[in-house]
Amino acid sequence: MGVVGSVVILAAGQGTRMVSALPKVLHEVCGRPLLAYVLDQALALEPQRVHVVVAPGGRVEEKVRGLFGEDSRLEFPVQAEALGTGHALRQALPNLAPGATLVLYGDMPLIRPETLGALIEERESSGAGASLLTARPRDPRGFGRVKRDGGPDGVFQAIVEERDASPEERAIEEVNVGVYAFAPGVLEELLPSINSDNAQGEFYLTDLAGALVSSGREVRPLVVRDETEVIGVNTLAHLAEVRAGIQMRILGRLLAEGVHIEDPATTYVDWDVEVGAGTRILPCTVIRSGARIGRNCEVGPFTHLRPGTVLADGAEVGNFTETKNAVVGEGTKAKHLSYLGDVEIGAGVNIGAGTIVANYDGKEKHKTRIGARAFVGSGSILIAPMEVGEGAVTGGGAVVTRRSKVPPGETWVGVPARPLTGAKEERDSSAGGPR
Repeated sequence: MGVVGSVVILAAGQGTRMVSALPKVLHEVCGRPLLAYVLDQALALEPQRVHVVVAPGGRVEEKVRGLFGEDSRLEFPVQAEALGTGHALRQALPNLAPGATLVLYGDMPLIRPETLGALIEERESSGAGASLLTARPRDPRGFGRVKRDGGPDGVFQAIVEERDASPEERAIEEVNVGVYAFAPGVLEELLPSINSDNAQGEFYLTDLAGALVSSGREVRPLVVRDETEVIGVNTLAHLAEVRAGIQMRILGRLLAEGVHIEDPATTYVDWDVEVGAGTRILPCTVIRSGARIGRNCEVGPFTHLRPGTVLADGAEVGNFTETKNAVVGEGTKAKHLSYLGDVEIGAGVNIGAGTIVANYDGKEKHKTRIGARAFVGSGSILIAPMEVGEGAVTGGGAVVTRRSKVPPGETWVGVPARPLTGAKEERDSSAGGPR
């Protein structure tokens, strides 16, 4: 992979077509902002500096700095006026590191580092003034067309914006996606010279390619093989396309690591979820950011694992069960219609169908602890804060009130639940709950 001095990420767009008050680059996909994926692309190249160009004020600048500003590898030049991509790039010009410069966009999260490495190598090996990433998509949807001399594989001539293109130029299949690798010194030399003499009154980054050709230097297009890599997000529909692409990469990684995913089309897993080999994920399952799942577990169908969920090896969480900040012990089963919030559950526990851990009192969340080998009967309601001791039993339909402590080995039944005298022989008849 070639050497990069600086990576500049253009992230100042307001994203008005998203119809949202949230800055476009901060919209989340699979549990993290769009911009985070682009930062991964940049940092994988090991540049000396990464510049994230942002718009001023609370709409973008403060929120971006709040999420990423603690990373010492990043700088945040501000584009005070929305005067185009060329103007945005100018904001990083004073602090560019020596060497080549790569330009990315904060709303294109699917580009693979390998593709960017190939783009850099294309410029370096040819000695060109710049290389640019292009595609031949089924739907060009507003991209500028790439004109070549001598046909589709000919020498680069120019980029023609769609709004300015003739019918013949609009028929060109190859489009510019806006990602560039510039040779050392090119931006310092040519970027100050581009003007805003166009219908939009903006400074276009595409004019740099024309300026290089006019100066007698070569521009090398590199056609990306997979057009989904260069999807840019301008609308919520585009965001959905990107989410599907990132989701399939996440699931592909898990499958390669030995996780059985029965139906990828209905399985939703966030980017930083960890799942052990041998675990089965059944259809219509949602696993949110930060969940940790051990080996040989079973999750689903119709299960929602929210942040803070930890499943130990061999745990099973099934039909219409939701967890949040829940630690579920080794071999424990919660197979049906349950809510487990802010709870620690030991090993070998049975959570009967319809169990509710009532963790919220209307103002604060509270903790529940369930000891190893406990048996929570079907329809039990455990009102936090409370504890169920090791080997203890709650009867079917029991309501265990807040601050209760069910001692180890005891059986509690009723509403409100109370100890059942001589309960051991009553266990099978009073507890219930399919395993």
